[in-house]
Amino acid sequence: MRESLDAVEERLLKAVDTDQPLLRQSGAHLIHAGGKRFRPMLTLACSHLGDPGRPGIIDSAVALELTHLATLYHDDVMDEAAVRRGAPSANARWDNSIAILTGDYLFSQAAQIMSDLGPEAVRVQAATFARLVRGQINETVRRPDGIDPVEWHLDILSEKTGSLIATSAKFGAWFAGAPPETVAIAEEFGEVIGVAFQIADDIIDIASDTSGKTPGTDLLEGVPTLPIIYALAGTDPSEERLRELVSGPVAEEDLAEALALLRASTAIDQARATLEQYGRRAHDLAQALPQGPASAALIDICDYMLEREA
Repeated sequence: MRESLDAVEERLLKAVDTDQPLLRQSGAHLIHAGGKRFRPMLTLACSHLGDPGRPGIIDSAVALELTHLATLYHDDVMDEAAVRRGAPSANARWDNSIAILTGDYLFSQAAQIMSDLGPEAVRVQAATFARLVRGQINETVRRPDGIDPVEWHLDILSEKTGSLIATSAKFGAWFAGAPPETVAIAEEFGEVIGVAFQIADDIIDIASDTSGKTPGTDLLEGVPTLPIIYALAGTDPSEERLRELVSGPVAEEDLAEALALLRASTAIDQARATLEQYGRRAHDLAQALPQGPASAALIDICDYMLEREA
C-alpha cells in the first residue's frame, strides 16, 4: 500500500508538470499542501479484493484524486475561502480566475487518464461527476417545500461526497478483477463511509476541542451541517435560543454560546445516532465482502471513523 501510494503521489505531480510556469505552480499547490489521500487509499485497499497487481488501479486512483482536487479549487472560489489544508487557498494566493482555470486543468488531466482506461471507465467517471455537481447545486439552492430537511441533506452528502468515494472503491475492486457482486458491495461501502466521514467531520466541528481544528468554523460560515439541521428542526422550547443563534451565520461574539448550547442539545445526539447508523451499515457491508486483509482494512476504517468523533 505504501509503495502504491508513493506511486500515486508521483503521478499526481507528473500530471501538473506542464511547461506553463503559473499553471505548474498553481496545479501543484494543493498537492503539496497534503491531505489524507483517502480516495486513492480506498482504491488501493479495495484492489486487494482481487489482484492488486493488475493494470489500471494506480491510474484510476490518480484520476479520481485529481478530480477531487479540482473540486476543491472550485469549492474555495464558491465559498470565498482563504485557507485550504493549512495553506492559503489558490484563489487567495492568486485570484478566482486562476483557481477556476487550475481546477479545469486538473479535470482535463483526470479525463485524459480515464480515456486510457477504456470507455466504461470514462462513462462511470462522467456519471460520478454529474452526481457530484448535482449535489453541489442542491446544496446551493433552496430546499423544495415538502421535502424532509434531514433526508435532503443526507442525499446531498451522498452525491457531493459519497459519489466520488464510492467510485474510488468500485474502481479498486473492478480493475483488480474482483467478481461483480464484490465490486457492487465495495461501491456501496464507499458511498456509505463517505457520508459517514462527512457527518463525523461536522460533529467534530462542534464537539471537539482536541481535533486540531478550530471548533465552530461551520457555524461562523453559516454552513447547514447535520447537527444544525437537527437543531433547526427541533421544537423544544428550552432550545429556542439555540435555534435563534444557528438560523444563520453565528456572530464571532456568540460562537462560544452557540457551541455550548449545541454540545448540550438533542441535535448533537441525533447527529451521532445518524452517524452510528451509517457506521453500522458500512461495517456490515465490509463484513459481507470476501474475508481477508482488504475487508479487515475496511472494517478498521469504520472503527476509526467512529472513534475519531468519540
